[in-house]
Amino acid sequence: MSTIKSYIEENQARFLDELFVLLRTPSISSLKEHAPDMQRCADQLVEALISAGVDRAQVYPTAGHPVVFGEKIIDPSFPTVLIYGHYDVQPVDPLNLWDSPPFEPQIRDGAIYARGANDDKGQLFMHIKALEYMLLTQKLTCNIKCLFEGEEEIGSANLSAWVSDHVDMLACDTILVSDTTMLGENIPSINCGMRGLAYVEVEVTGPNKDLHSGHYGGAVANPINVLCRMITSLIDSKGRVTVEGFYDDVVELSAEDRAMLARAPFDEEHYKKSIGVKEVEGEEGYSSLERTGIRPCLDVNGIWGGYTGEGAKTVIASKAFAKISMRLVPNQDNKKVARLFAEHFTRIAPLGVQVKVTPHHGGQGFLTPISSPVYKAASQAIHEVYGIEPVPSRGGGSIPILAELQDILGVSPLLMGFGLERDTIHSPNESYLISQFTKGIESIVKFFEYYPV
Repeated sequence: MSTIKSYIEENQARFLDELFVLLRTPSISSLKEHAPDMQRCADQLVEALISAGVDRAQVYPTAGHPVVFGEKIIDPSFPTVLIYGHYDVQPVDPLNLWDSPPFEPQIRDGAIYARGANDDKGQLFMHIKALEYMLLTQKLTCNIKCLFEGEEEIGSANLSAWVSDHVDMLACDTILVSDTTMLGENIPSINCGMRGLAYVEVEVTGPNKDLHSGHYGGAVANPINVLCRMITSLIDSKGRVTVEGFYDDVVELSAEDRAMLARAPFDEEHYKKSIGVKEVEGEEGYSSLERTGIRPCLDVNGIWGGYTGEGAKTVIASKAFAKISMRLVPNQDNKKVARLFAEHFTRIAPLGVQVKVTPHHGGQGFLTPISSPVYKAASQAIHEVYGIEPVPSRGGGSIPILAELQDILGVSPLLMGFGLERDTIHSPNESYLISQFTKGIESIVKFFEYYPV
């Protein structure tokens, strides 16, 4: 029987044709008019799983878009890996910036161009093709369950409830996810952690109506001025968040762990040039990579109030608003941090204004130790395929649903992603290198050869 490498070479054209069927389906979860496409894409995934040889695959309804579940049970006593992915995609606006239609996949310069090519249809599909090979060659030594959702791009609002209702069906030993990026095509990496998120909106109210800035300026608290002062006070001169209790649950990394993460190559001058800044800043005592991976932070995501139209309107606005996000590290609870923020922000408000803090969505961070069997298996697999030992990395973003799955199912996720920064996910001209797609399939097969270690 052929090796996985030769099997991919022999079947690559077919793999791409099958993937293109998924990519042509405009499964945009945020737009109601695409609800039929969501159902169609879910049905297509069921067909793909059945063709790969699973015992069963089915579409399950939720209060929103449907969930796809499939499984192959080799032996109930064997370890079980739950593969998580999502089939919904981002909207395509602005359409005029695409070089080719977003739902008519094209191959250019060795890459697939289409919405969802990387995030997450291309990466999800790697697992189906790896499963196909392992079942065909009878090389699968673990049980596999697949959970593909249709609401990741809109916050996975209905998945945790569905998972809670199907805990026994989803029972597993680990969760394997391909929905992230590597540090580079020649710098393979494994994302072993993500930050959590607490997101709030603040409202500062002063006078009961907008006031003439000539008649009242200098005599009453201006909510916009007050909000700006309050926001400024949230970060001290050392780049630390001033909310009382914010760092209470932060676990400091050991020198050994920091040294391991520092293996990731990082060119700070290129980093600054790529985003058009002359200097970086953040919490004192940490590198830029550490600031975005292992440390929490607070950022204002939007601020508004008063008159912002054309020309001038001299008013003191009655209200001012801001949206604020706090990225959290594992062990920080997003609900606790949101509560601490609300208490702090209310406490520092001057008597001339009233403050309202409204929590929005959030999620927990998570961490998979590099000493765990699942990390070791992934590291061995990628090392064999790429010829380079992968670097452990920590993601600065958040995938809140993974922390919820970890909490509900009691197992840790591992992010074994193969995307690259060049793929411009969520933007026009999203792409995915075919070489990464094929190496991903090969790496997943190798993962199952080494797991459990």
